Amino acid sequence: MAEILPLKAWRYHDRFLEELDHLMSPLFDVISSKQREILYQNPFNSIHLSVPQGDDSLILAKERLLNWKKEQVIVQDPVPGIYVYYQYFRVSGDQKERCRKGFIAQIKAYDWEEKIILRHEDTRVAAVQDRIDLLHATEIQSSPTHGLFVDPLKELEVHMDEAISQPLYELEDYQGVREVLGVIQDPEIIKIFIHTLKDQPIILADGHHRMEASIQYRMSKKENLTNSLWKASDYHLMYLTPVGGNDLMVLPTHRLFYGEISSQEKFLEKLSEWFQIRGFEDGEEFSTYSFTKPWSFGLIFHDRSYLIRLKPEKWQEVRPELPDSLRRVDLVILHDLVFDKVLGINSKKQKTTTEIGYERNFARCLHEVQSGKASFAIITREIEMDQILEVCKSGHVLPQKSTYFYPKTLGGLLFASINQEEFDYDYSIFLS
Repeated sequence: MAEILPLKAWRYHDRFLEELDHLMSPLFDVISSKQREILYQNPFNSIHLSVPQGDDSLILAKERLLNWKKEQVIVQDPVPGIYVYYQYFRVSGDQKERCRKGFIAQIKAYDWEEKIILRHEDTRVAAVQDRIDLLHATEIQSSPTHGLFVDPLKELEVHMDEAISQPLYELEDYQGVREVLGVIQDPEIIKIFIHTLKDQPIILADGHHRMEASIQYRMSKKENLTNSLWKASDYHLMYLTPVGGNDLMVLPTHRLFYGEISSQEKFLEKLSEWFQIRGFEDGEEFSTYSFTKPWSFGLIFHDRSYLIRLKPEKWQEVRPELPDSLRRVDLVILHDLVFDKVLGINSKKQKTTTEIGYERNFARCLHEVQSGKASFAIITREIEMDQILEVCKSGHVLPQKSTYFYPKTLGGLLFASINQEEFDYDYSIFLS
């Protein structure tokens, strides 16, 4: 089903090895404005290609890329490879270091309807269009999306472990994560990777906007003629990790409301039609609160906080047209009831409105409310991996920003060209 290929990656020249930490960048949709300003000060940071700035940002990004190639700031590996990518990390309370193991390759940008790449989140039109415009301007992909596959016998792990023992890079990123990159260029081993994935679908964990952009870019280029059996515009850069026992962490993403409400009392009255509401003494305690019961949330105002939970008898009334696998997900309940029914922001408007904010950092949620910038915050719990898999298989999608896989992949470790001349290679040696 899933067709992957190795890639001739563009990477920073070896003269930059000692400063790689300062050339990497967070993904375009998680980087803060303060982080951006700091990274923009380095003329060689990868952010200039992933999130270009200025009124003529697309033109400037294209010119910068051409200059980087000319001046050998980045150079292209002469033969294709599969790039093994390990992320070593800890989360709060961990005594032992975790390791998420995977590899980076090119994957065909299958249309969603083909059900080969399975999504679970909705996207925002403006964010997708931004990524499409950037692909057209630069013909480069500076960060991989994150996909999940099944490898119960861990057949690929032995080859990945061997490659990572002789890394190309090893650095610490903005998350405090130790990032290690290796490469496999042996055609016989690459064949094993291709064969392992060819009979299974891929679950898209992270990067729905970039994946959607690649799909639309592929469609826009479908009439382009090439003598090659492989069209560069068909492919997308992806980090692929096995599902089972691989330290897959999914963290919660909380909601902020920046619109106005007539009064807390009226808002709570409307909520009470659907939710049980209990006063909560200190909103700061939600940072460590265990939401053990389904459809439970923390609601924080400037001066008061509440624990709210869907009334069990009301569950049957929420989106009855959806399969139960979706209706059991907290965020489906939250978006339908709080934002749609209570606040009047329907699902279509939720994709474009600036009134709803998304924030993983609890302290920032608290600050936004206490400073008066946000009317309230809703604290959520993480979605379970089994729920994500069920949603993917159902063909439906969750509200945007429903999952936050941790750690995030890094931008700038390598770049994948979708320029046909740079992409061309006799890939048949990996397929026989």
